Amino acid sequence: MILIAPSLDDIARLAETALHEIPNELRQYTRDLVLKIEDLPDDEIVEEMELESPFDLLGLYQGVAMPFQSVGLVRAEPDRVFLYRRPILDYWCETGEALDDIVRHVLIHEIGHHFGFSDEDMDRIEGDGDSD
Repeated sequence: MILIAPSLDDIARLAETALHEIPNELRQYTRDLVLKIEDLPDDEIVEEMELESPFDLLGLYQGVAMPFQSVGLVRAEPDRVFLYRRPILDYWCETGEALDDIVRHVLIHEIGHHFGFSDEDMDRIEGDGDSD
């Protein structure tokens, strides 16, 4: 039997589903959010974050943090969440957790930290499911 690892498109589909299913409490902040799925963080991110390995990072939020946003701020790019396929797949293999749960967890935490949610807030949000 030949098994094929989930592709970038597979991870993107899981992320889109997770984004639409997260509770409105968090989703309200994601209207213009762009999801980017890449195999690994680039060398610049690895260096900037002082990672030992590109496999140390499952996801990353890039954008202007909410406390620094203002009406007069002209933004060149939309906020983006990067999910890194190969580190996510490694984590999936190591833990045996469901892949969709991992993607959802990483997505919620990247969005939540960016907007100042505590780990306890995000754990509660993850447990809430869709609460429109």
